[in-house]
Amino acid sequence: MEFMSVLFLLLPVAALSGWYIGRRESGNTVENERRDVSPAYLKGLNFLLNEQPDKAIDVFIQLLEVDSETIETHLALGSLFRRRGEVDRAIRIHQNLIARPTLNKEQRSEALFELGQDYLRAGLLDRAEALFSELISSNPHTEPALRYLIDIYQQEKDWDKAIEMARRLEVKTGMQQYSNIAHFYCEQAEQARHNNEFSRALKLVKRALNTDRSSVRASILEGNLELETQNYKTALKAFKRIEQQDINFLPEIIPQLMKCYRQMDKIEEMTGYLQQITEHHNGVSIILALTDLLKEQQGDELAVEFLTDSLRKRPTVRGMDRLIAMNLLHSSEAVRDKLQVLKDVTEKMLAGKPIYKCHGCGFSSKQLYWQCPGCRTWDSIKPIHGVEGE
Repeated sequence: MEFMSVLFLLLPVAALSGWYIGRRESGNTVENERRDVSPAYLKGLNFLLNEQPDKAIDVFIQLLEVDSETIETHLALGSLFRRRGEVDRAIRIHQNLIARPTLNKEQRSEALFELGQDYLRAGLLDRAEALFSELISSNPHTEPALRYLIDIYQQEKDWDKAIEMARRLEVKTGMQQYSNIAHFYCEQAEQARHNNEFSRALKLVKRALNTDRSSVRASILEGNLELETQNYKTALKAFKRIEQQDINFLPEIIPQLMKCYRQMDKIEEMTGYLQQITEHHNGVSIILALTDLLKEQQGDELAVEFLTDSLRKRPTVRGMDRLIAMNLLHSSEAVRDKLQVLKDVTEKMLAGKPIYKCHGCGFSSKQLYWQCPGCRTWDSIKPIHGVEGE
């Protein structure tokens, strides 16, 4: 299968090469007219027929003399190999092209750009970085080279250089990069937090918020850092900021909110805050947290009544699962058996169900990612809403 695909790929190149060299070598004599097909062309075809595509490629590369008439053929062939996943062959073609002394400045720049993409695809990040760094001062490759460098530095977790390139891209294109830059600062803050450098982590979080005031991630990080150092009032302020930034992420920090209010001995204030939230956000996580608080403060009966009324307005599988569990505790044996069947059904419906989804590529998971593992886009993953979601 691979041989046939390579054959179909190279036959047009071979045909072009044979015609091109045949034309260049033809003259006015009868003898030259009979040399329409070069021996090298036939040799390349012979390699293909004997399932030796690498040798065939070498022959056809040699046939394609690098001049203004064949440079595009080299670039197209190399790019085609890279898209097909045959990166080693793409690298060989582009390296061969760059080695030719006849290239002008623009052609060499184009060949370097293609080779940089080959290296990136092959995972040779240091080589790709070197080429794209050379190209960022060369139009028209400045913008794509900057984007590739940002991608490389993200993979290498070199966040300082990622920030630098993002700012340069902002200047070059006029397109705001503040959201991505804030994430880069948050990545540094996460590293500092992991190393128990809380003071440095907080400074980096402040930089993230100064860069992007709407950064939910930075607010969560700030709140968690303050919580770990028992600054409950400051932590609560950071967590409550999320309501204005993106209320859909408020369920992410309900346990932390609960801890802050409890440590400050203001649990009733927590109940009031969540009730206020439900007026313009009907996520099931908020409803379940309120149910737990009402159960704690006023007993099971009122909590069940509250949850039942909430499910009438907006039914969800998670809410139904909790309601069944609460009723199981106070049911007769006959009713309990029937409720257990329903509980088994809701648990199976919830098992493995994703609660987050990328709005870009559709990637879904049960875990929140700030950068989508599928399309590598920041801030594209959001909580899923609906009967089986949030």
